[in-house]
Amino acid sequence: MQETPLCLRVGHFLHYTMSDANTTDFTNPSTFILLGIPGLEAAYTWISIPFCAMYAIAVLGNFSILFIVKTEPRLHAPMYYFLCMLAVADLVMSMSILPKMLSIFWFNSREISFSACLTQMYFIHSFSDMESGILLAMALDRYVAICHPLRHSTILTNSVVAKISLAVVLRCGILALPYPLLTRRWPYCRTNIIPHSYCGHIAVVKLACADISVSSYYGLFDLFSVIGIDLFFITVSYTQILRAIFRLPTNDARLKTFGTCVSHLCAILALYIPDFFSSLTQRFGHDVPVHLRILIASVYRLVPPVLHPIIYGVRTKQIRGRLLQLFTHKET
Repeated sequence: MQETPLCLRVGHFLHYTMSDANTTDFTNPSTFILLGIPGLEAAYTWISIPFCAMYAIAVLGNFSILFIVKTEPRLHAPMYYFLCMLAVADLVMSMSILPKMLSIFWFNSREISFSACLTQMYFIHSFSDMESGILLAMALDRYVAICHPLRHSTILTNSVVAKISLAVVLRCGILALPYPLLTRRWPYCRTNIIPHSYCGHIAVVKLACADISVSSYYGLFDLFSVIGIDLFFITVSYTQILRAIFRLPTNDARLKTFGTCVSHLCAILALYIPDFFSSLTQRFGHDVPVHLRILIASVYRLVPPVLHPIIYGVRTKQIRGRLLQLFTHKET
């Protein structure tokens, strides 16, 4: 029973290798084959259960955030506008990865067209960077609210919030463009079988029979120019926030003010800790089994979309109250 997935993999490999036997170089292969999580095929049914649960939580949770903010006038403020942006980014991220992953687990549907693979790659990288940029914008909101509370409404006007949001979207959209463009220009003459559950940039370009140093260097540039800069300014913001908090006269005032930042800090940890752990595993975990590295890489992209609505639903009084009001109203 456990050899069936292996036979399927070999069959796919032979089929695509033989069909391309007369071609020594094809720049744009018509399809790629996503293997999912190689080595765990026999457990796909069980693995799909937590992934499906994560998908349901991410979709329902983030749509609930959007609905509550839209229908509650008291939440029409900069922090909640940024929270809505984060919810949209989380929705796109989860919808870009999980449907195809679940189709692999449930239906053995491993083929993905070349254009669809590049599209998935673009959405994954652009919206992953967007999550980081939105958290930076939320850190700015917390800085202004705590360090300049009397000027918060005059500094972060709707116009300023719109400009910040547009800057975040444009930065991430433009910086993610080279990923599919570089991937498209490489020749793929070895195989089109991707030992992964989604079309990540490095997972795809590793199949190219060319020097992919440009792609690798650009990945590092994107990492430092987005995540590095965002983390730097988030750290600067919270340094100023902590200085302002420690200048408050009483412990109660300090705790109450710091409490307004807890949800944002948890959201930051939910994004950066899995990313950092996965990066360490991919770069230095050579002794870690391949299937475990791919499983970790598949999970860490989905942790923020799942945790962010839970964090803000539990920690934010206005959202929690609105949720309870909705459920109480339905029960009555």
